Amino acid sequence: MRLNEITYTNAQPVDGYGPGFFRIGGQVHHSGVLTGPIGTIRWDGYAQVDDLLALADVVDVLFIGTGAELTHIPADLRNALEEAGLGVEIMNSPAACRTYNVLLSEGRRIALALIPV
Repeated sequence: MRLNEITYTNAQPVDGYGPGFFRIGGQVHHSGVLTGPIGTIRWDGYAQVDDLLALADVVDVLFIGTGAELTHIPADLRNALEEAGLGVEIMNSPAACRTYNVLLSEGRRIALALIPV
């Protein structure tokens, strides 16, 4: 078996998560987070639209983790993101973290907005 070390060149991976926290690039965040090539910042949820829209020129797809369960995001938020040219994928936060890490290791232009589990 051949093992290859994964390197992340344009953003930091999600190292772990648990009730009320995310660990990204070794740093623990006790809130929702937005992470990607712009760095990692606090994200307070769907009302914080401007930070998501600012990603339109830097990423192709935004993953939104909706917490422990998969839920719909507000239709006006989805419409605003898609009108800005962002692909939007909605999933629960654990699945969003895993998917983000895999695509990040492939060098994809992605970002991740997470609500804690």
